[in-house]
Amino acid sequence: MKTIGMLGGMSWESTASYYKAINQGVKSKLGGHHSAKICLYSVDFAEIEILQHEGNWDQTAVILSKAAQSLEAGGADFLMICTNTMHKVADEIQANISIPLLHIADATASKLVAEGINKVGLLGTRFTMEQDFYKNRITERFGVDVIVPNEDDRTLVHSVIYEELCQGIINPKSKEQYLTIVKNLFDQGAQAVILGCTEIALLINQKDTSVPLYDTTEIHAERAVILALTD
Repeated sequence: MKTIGMLGGMSWESTASYYKAINQGVKSKLGGHHSAKICLYSVDFAEIEILQHEGNWDQTAVILSKAAQSLEAGGADFLMICTNTMHKVADEIQANISIPLLHIADATASKLVAEGINKVGLLGTRFTMEQDFYKNRITERFGVDVIVPNEDDRTLVHSVIYEELCQGIINPKSKEQYLTIVKNLFDQGAQAVILGCTEIALLINQKDTSVPLYDTTEIHAERAVILALTD
């Protein structure tokens, strides 16, 4: 079994979901008392969050690259960044390590393609919804059209992530608003919606809506288990 390098803490709530999902996945595949071999580096999200909103992505890349190097030195065989937004600096992180990086957008898009989805809605932080690093990767590499909510809805989605979900707050009103936004994306032609922030699955999940949801935390964790158990 390979050792999974988890670069987490962004936020720790979603990293906990990763840890549980990966260990459950390994146990499901191997049975008995098996659990995953994991090397975890959890950053202080406050430092990262400030730099994100300042637009200082270069410094986030420096911090996360050093963390990734620590994971490699600690014995990780491959790396996963346990957040969608910070894949903005995935190329910079990959350039500073020699182990492979399991990209969350690639894992998600591969599943979309396998299940016949060619137009998808995307929820996430404002950075993920509005910038090209995530949407363009899915479209250019996998041929899937990506649409996002309107300006007001993007503002709401972003605010709920940072002011509520990253603080461990689950608000029923926010859940209702998110589900309305999901329905709006479906009405605009999206065959499914990507939960493109690792905290969103703390608020809504598939039992809440008939619109197919793709939980990036779950998908990323599933791919990590497969990679860890593959020679």
